[in-house]
This record gives sequence, structure tokens and C-alpha cells, in this order.
Amino acid sequence: MLFHINTINSSNPAICINQGKVNAYVIVSKFATFRTDFELVSRFRMFTSENYIPRRCLIFMLVLLKVPAEGNKAGAFQNLRGKLYSSSVDYAEVYQFILPEFKIGTLDSLVVISDELIKYDQAIEVSIVKIVDILKNLLKNDVDKIRSHFVVNGRSIAQYLKGFQWHTQKYRADKSLAEIAEAINQEVAAIENLMKNKLANYNQVKGNLIALERKQTGNLAVRTLAGVVKKSHFVLDSEYLETLLIAVPRNLYKDWYGKYETLTNFVVPRSSEKIAEDDEYGLFNVTLFKRVADEFAHKCREEKFIVREFKYDEANLESQRKELQEAGESEKELSSSLLRLAKTNFGEVFSAWIHLKALRVYVESVLRYGLPPDFMSAIIKPKPKMEKKTREVLNVEYGRLGGAMGHEAYKDENIEELHNLLGKDYYPYVWFQIQLDVKLYVK
Repeated sequence: MLFHINTINSSNPAICINQGKVNAYVIVSKFATFRTDFELVSRFRMFTSENYIPRRCLIFMLVLLKVPAEGNKAGAFQNLRGKLYSSSVDYAEVYQFILPEFKIGTLDSLVVISDELIKYDQAIEVSIVKIVDILKNLLKNDVDKIRSHFVVNGRSIAQYLKGFQWHTQKYRADKSLAEIAEAINQEVAAIENLMKNKLANYNQVKGNLIALERKQTGNLAVRTLAGVVKKSHFVLDSEYLETLLIAVPRNLYKDWYGKYETLTNFVVPRSSEKIAEDDEYGLFNVTLFKRVADEFAHKCREEKFIVREFKYDEANLESQRKELQEAGESEKELSSSLLRLAKTNFGEVFSAWIHLKALRVYVESVLRYGLPPDFMSAIIKPKPKMEKKTREVLNVEYGRLGGAMGHEAYKDENIEELHNLLGKDYYPYVWFQIQLDVKLYVK
């Protein structure tokens, strides 16, 4: 949870939208772009095949929270922390989420940037999904390996969020909120474009390798014969003779040996030998006069013997072997390069995403609680099975921010009515849930 607490400016009801049910409803109606669903859950699902079994991998679940500081940010933070983690309670880990003082601008500009931030947020999330998908494909759905590549500034995601610091060199706080948001969006767009080009290049090389490898697979009736046949298996540079290669089903070996010499005239006796064998076919050579080659091929088809279209060319065979080797080396090199780039850019894009969310929580806090900005932000990581209890503590502690009804609005009997009015994820404090929920499909 990312949590932001603000001092309510009761003299400005147009901004303090949660001073009561009616006011909240009116303001939401008046400012159509204002969001009341402050929870954003990011779920990254990675698929391989419908025949695979889903394995859930919850990397982290944190909440970004913002509430009024009432002139004492340090005191507000210690109070929040004491309610969730102390010698007597152990509901969640709580960390400060320190933000700089931004240039706020006008109310109208805040409403506009609020809408833009939502669009940027969604676009950046899509970018993260694409990078995660690249990691999934390159790492073949290995959960532990994928987790190890979720690194931001050399730290795990949870460590990065717990120790978050605003990147003042990248995103200068003396710029307007719109300029900062646009800078973040352009940075991510540039990374996405780079990843798109690198991925396209890799996919082209990978596709070429797959096509070449496919020729190496299959039975002897269809696969490439490079590496199977040798120069000694052929009669070469003859004016009258040539050697054909025949794929014979294993159950027809006896028929082949008994018939090949008499399928046509001018077949060299005892010229056939078995060169290779797999589970379905044996590969035989046979030498005959060139002028009967077409007739011999026709007779073979009648007997269910398969004539391979093949001319021995040592230079061509060497070229094929070299092409496969180079394609494999190129794919391996590009795969490693793309993997390193994906890991690096995951961290860059995720960091940009959290900075954008910081802007969102700041803007929403000003819109909700008014000016001057006096907010305390915190990162909350609920302990296992303590999410509900953490929420109850927050509702009790900050229910007064709900306006006229105060704590009463957040009792069980009132919560459904309140959520019907303002949205099911509305609470008296500004909060965003940040959750990376990876679903891999493994055998």
C-alpha cells in the first residue's frame, strides 16, 4: 500500500471532496475526470499454453498511502507506524515515502493532469507487461529466474519501494507537474520503442534459426540430409551415371532389396546400401543410368519408396552447416543481449512507474484535501493474512477524513452504501495498491 495523509482544508469545499457523502457526490459529478477508484492493482499474467497448469507468483503487495500530516509529518508517520507495528501489534511493515514539494498550479490544471496521469499510468503498465513477457519467453517460464530479473536500481522491487527516493536529477521538482509527467512518459516511450526494435531483430534471427532447425528434424523422408550423407555414397562427375537417395519404410526393406535392381533397366547391380536409419525410414542410395532416372523415380513411388530430391554438392552442404552454426551463435548472442536489456529496462520503467504514481497520489491528495499541501506519505506492506486487519486499523484511524459521517461511514453496515456512492475502492485516505501478481503456466 502506498498511503498519503493530508490536512483537510475545510474552508475549500470544492477541493475537500470527502467532507461528506453529498459533497463527495457533487464534486465527482462536477469534475468528471476525477477518480474515486484509488486502488490500482497491476497484475501481470504470462501465458505459454492452455495445457499448462497456472502457478501464481506474488512478488510483492504494497500499499501507497497519503493522509493529512496536520503540521507534523514525522509525528503522523510515527503514529501510523505505531498503529500497525509495535510491541503489541504486528499487522504490517511501514516505511516513509518521501516526496518533494511540487509546483501545484491551478485547480483546473490539477484536474487536467489527474486525467493525463491515469493515461500515462496505464501506458507504463503496458510497457512493464511487455518487458515481463520478454523475460518470460527468454527464461522459459522459470519462476525463480524471472524473479531474479525484477531488479530496480540494484535492489529488489520491495527494497526499492521501501527505500524510495525521488530522482531529482531525472525529474526536477522545480518543473511543473505536467512537465514531469510528460518527461516520465517520454522516457518510457523511448525505452518501449528500443525494446520493440531489439525484440523484432531477435525474433527475426530466432525465426530463421527455427526454420533451419526444423529442417534438421523429422524423419529421413523429409529432413535435410546435410550431415547424413558423405561423398563416398555417390557416383560423381560421371557422364552417364548418377546416384539417387531413397527413403524406404522400415517394413519394406525386404521389398527394396528384392526389387530395386529390376524396377527399370540400367540399374547398377548391388549398388544400393543403407546409409542411415531412424524409427520410420531407412535411407538408401542406388546408382543407375541418368536416362532412366525419371522412370525409376516413378516406379519407386508405386512401391511406396520415397525418392529424395538431392544433389550432392560439398560446398552447398558446408554452407548449410555454417549457416545453421552462425544462426545459432547469433540467436544466443542476441538472446543474452536482449535479456540484459530487458532486466535493465524493467528497472528503469518500474522506477518511472512509481515516480508517476507518486505524482498521482500527490495530485489526488491536493484535489481531495486542498491547499496548502500538508501530507504524509507511507509505504505499507501488510503481513501475511493481515490485509483485512490493516485496512480496519486504517479505517478507524482515518475515518474522520470521511467528512460529516466520520468513522460511522466506515462501519460494516455503512461501507456498502458508501462504496455504492463513491466506488467500491474509495476510502477516506488516498491510497494505491501496487501489486505484482505474476501467473506463469508451467507443466
